[in-house]
Amino acid sequence: MRYIALLCTILLLVSCDRDPAVGTAPGPAQIVRLSDSEIKGLDPQKVSDLSSLRVAADQFEGLTRLDAKGEPEPGLATGWKISPDGLTWTFALRDNLRFSDDTGFDATLFPAVLQRLRAPETAAAAQALFGNIVAMEASGINSAVVTLASPDPSLPALLAHPAMAALPLHRINAKGDRWTSDRPMITSGPYRLSEWKLNDHARLERNPAWHDGTPATGTIIWKPMDDSLSAMRLFLSGGADIAADYPASRHQWLQDNHPAAAHSVPYLGSYYFAFNTRAPPFDDRRVRVALSMAVEREWIADKVIGIGNIPAWGLLPPGLVGPSSAKPDWADWPREKRLRAARALLAEAGFGATKPLRFEIRFNSSAEHRRVAVAMAAMWKPLNVEASLFNSEAALHFAALRRHEFALSRSGWIADLPTPENFLLVHQNANGAGNYSGYDNPEYDRMLARAIAEPDPPRRQTLMRQAEAVLIADMPVLPLYYYVTRSLVANRIAGWEDNISNVHPSRTLRIRPR
Repeated sequence: MRYIALLCTILLLVSCDRDPAVGTAPGPAQIVRLSDSEIKGLDPQKVSDLSSLRVAADQFEGLTRLDAKGEPEPGLATGWKISPDGLTWTFALRDNLRFSDDTGFDATLFPAVLQRLRAPETAAAAQALFGNIVAMEASGINSAVVTLASPDPSLPALLAHPAMAALPLHRINAKGDRWTSDRPMITSGPYRLSEWKLNDHARLERNPAWHDGTPATGTIIWKPMDDSLSAMRLFLSGGADIAADYPASRHQWLQDNHPAAAHSVPYLGSYYFAFNTRAPPFDDRRVRVALSMAVEREWIADKVIGIGNIPAWGLLPPGLVGPSSAKPDWADWPREKRLRAARALLAEAGFGATKPLRFEIRFNSSAEHRRVAVAMAAMWKPLNVEASLFNSEAALHFAALRRHEFALSRSGWIADLPTPENFLLVHQNANGAGNYSGYDNPEYDRMLARAIAEPDPPRRQTLMRQAEAVLIADMPVLPLYYYVTRSLVANRIAGWEDNISNVHPSRTLRIRPR
């Protein structure tokens, strides 16, 4: 009888482990999300990778937060007021705020969180993002005042970053770095971590003390899947509700066979090649513009990449400062007209049939980058341009860019925040080694500085567009297309909204009733 009882106990435990309600499979009150890598850490101020930040955003809330569309909204604050000069922001906090362990907190917490963020011992990865904040102070217990060095209409989006969320300093100060080992972890957002099995899953359960009531879904499971093909297969088999990526090579198949599940959406990123403007031949604007004129961006985006990317002539993705992206005047000319103009520019610069333009295209190892480089080289042959190819692994590639050891090199930018200046500041001379092209135009710098100092949002956007127009005219980089994000979302999931920031908080998702 003892053996029978033991066997029954084992069978019961096995059956419980396979029960979706308590396991790691999708269930009636459980959403399973696949991330593209393992969580690197649980302290929101000490991580920078997307997988860790997504899990942190589910657990920690700040004065503001991002909604299902990726737009900032009041979080722990009820709203904010802005001074006429755009330099002082006052956030009114909600009453009776509490951490998940029922410890109360008020406005005095946030200056301390910023102080910890800037402390050398924290080594916060996101510290530079908050460099425009001069001071943060508590005005009473229910008001936080933020003073900026220059106007920043995107401050609500910035303060939604988990690094400036309400962190349980009462626990951090008591336990040091060991506070993240608490289970459940003490949090300020809709969920709290109850279990983390490395390279397997992280389980988030509802935070009973969250100010905004009860999240629609009781449990969120995050699973790391660094192989997007394996993630797609698990999703299609019903083993997950959401996959953060899928292989580009499977895009058309998914569109044909699972069109409702596959989401390919414009993202806050620009793909381009950088000219080295410090040395011949690309210190000559005419050469750069001529090569740009000959590139068929629509063909590259549609045929070479083929996952829904939007062709680009500028840096700012559509939707960032308007519904469409900027183009030079010649962008819509027929190809033959563009080629004639390009030949004329190259001839003025001293290149032609008797003196071909020769240079090397450098790119980091990737089938995508190689295909793009090969396509551009072919498009330039009618101009008597001889472009050779050179590839290296990513670390060597970007080290060469920082040392300016290239002629034309694969580059690009994915923004930290949905702001135009996040794209445009990269190309200032003051950006040093990060300004790969070496672009140096005082007019551009002045226009960008004027845009950043403008407190009025519509006027600010207009000035940002004007600064981008100067950059496009000079063509220190050769934009090709805007990035897209690829996701798989099960039909049973409601609340998912495609957006340029690729932000999809778990609290906004719910399971459709059967």
